[in-house]
Amino acid sequence: MKLLISGLSLLAVLAATPASPVRAQTDNDEVDAIIKEIDELYRSATSFSELEMEIITPHWQRTLAMYGWSEGMNKTFIRLTAPKKEKGVATLRIGNEMWNYLPKTNKIIKVPPSMMMSSWMGSDFTNDDLVKEFSLFEDYTYELVHPEGAQEDLIYINCIPREDLPIVWGNIVIAAREKDHIPIWARYYDEKGELIRVLDYKDVKEFGDRVIPATLEMIPQTKEGHKTVIRYRKLEFDVPLDGDVFTQRHLRSQD
Repeated sequence: MKLLISGLSLLAVLAATPASPVRAQTDNDEVDAIIKEIDELYRSATSFSELEMEIITPHWQRTLAMYGWSEGMNKTFIRLTAPKKEKGVATLRIGNEMWNYLPKTNKIIKVPPSMMMSSWMGSDFTNDDLVKEFSLFEDYTYELVHPEGAQEDLIYINCIPREDLPIVWGNIVIAAREKDHIPIWARYYDEKGELIRVLDYKDVKEFGDRVIPATLEMIPQTKEGHKTVIRYRKLEFDVPLDGDVFTQRHLRSQD
């Protein structure tokens, strides 16, 4: 996910001849590189991850374990390994298409575009968060900003979605470390400017030759006491992958 999402985390292809990304005009061209780094933070040519997702509410909590595979920015496969009740549930994303497999019914269900912003497995992450249908670099305009109370060692970027895309956010503000561009948090606002959720990046670790946050905490601002935490236990980049990984046939297998 980058899986999952990756991040499992935890899965939009543009037209055959995609339009050039629209970029904000700023005095600092470095913003392009920062946004691209954040987009690809948990991805590479290929990747494999082992992670867990802890879903916390005022009345219950549960933890899901999963594996995730990705290829570039356009292919993602996620399979739950625990708990027993959800074991075998899988998600496949290829381009702008996404499918879920439910082993109890042995059915593959295609997820319509209208459901991309729906909760994934009852968590505070959406289908789009996990499969990354939209790219900050390609689908948003962005500019450096200096909010009140800004820290000197952080860079702040305001991202605004292109008007021709069905993105629900009015804007996203990202704070990243100036020294290495590792994100610290992202704040998601609706079209009225209301803060809807906060994504915190924590526990920076080395995975191979990369240094990235191993923990992501999504905190909705409209549901008191709710939080979803993703923890990467293993993350490998540029690994050889079987050609059948990103297929509907693999959804039904238990490999």
